[in-house]
Amino acid sequence: MSRYIAIAGNIGAGKSSFVSFLQERYGAEPVFEPNDANPFLGDFYGDMSRWGFHSQIYFLAAKLQIHKRLRDATGTIIQDRTLWEDAEVFAEHLAATGVMSAREHATYRMFYEAIRDELRRPDLMIYLRCSVRVLQKRIRQRGRDMEQALPASYLRALDKRYEAWFARYTLSPTLVISTDRIDPVTDLVDCEEVVALLD
Repeated sequence: MSRYIAIAGNIGAGKSSFVSFLQERYGAEPVFEPNDANPFLGDFYGDMSRWGFHSQIYFLAAKLQIHKRLRDATGTIIQDRTLWEDAEVFAEHLAATGVMSAREHATYRMFYEAIRDELRRPDLMIYLRCSVRVLQKRIRQRGRDMEQALPASYLRALDKRYEAWFARYTLSPTLVISTDRIDPVTDLVDCEEVVALLD
């Protein structure tokens, strides 16, 4: 029987690195966030009001394709950011701040709610919790051009939404890892502690 492990967390929390770490440690199949394939993402960071809806609809469709792959999986799948986060954190933030219009938000929610209950639930949801200060540092270090101008206020707003969403999340067992305090990817002691938890 296959296992589906989801990795949740804010921009810069260390999701991709953690997925790669778990891939190497457990021989799991990684599924990374399709940022590079999203034709609207660069435009979104330049003009959120114009491209927010388009970008979110792309992620919704891309994540649905990923879930179709999960139905036929035989090993362990580790996913970098989930469809639930896209909808309950990012899209809701865009709607609350007026970046996504009421009509766009209603249309997005119609699509999301039509498929939400049909999705395979994770066997484990791992939430990478990280302070905004550390998020900013990591975003600068990894050097993705489109992310460099993200204001701290945006990251703080997403952080609040992440905490609220995770507090009410009940679809699967959960594990919280504070990645601004530990580094399971490069620190051997932290690595062994995380592996012991997962095992």
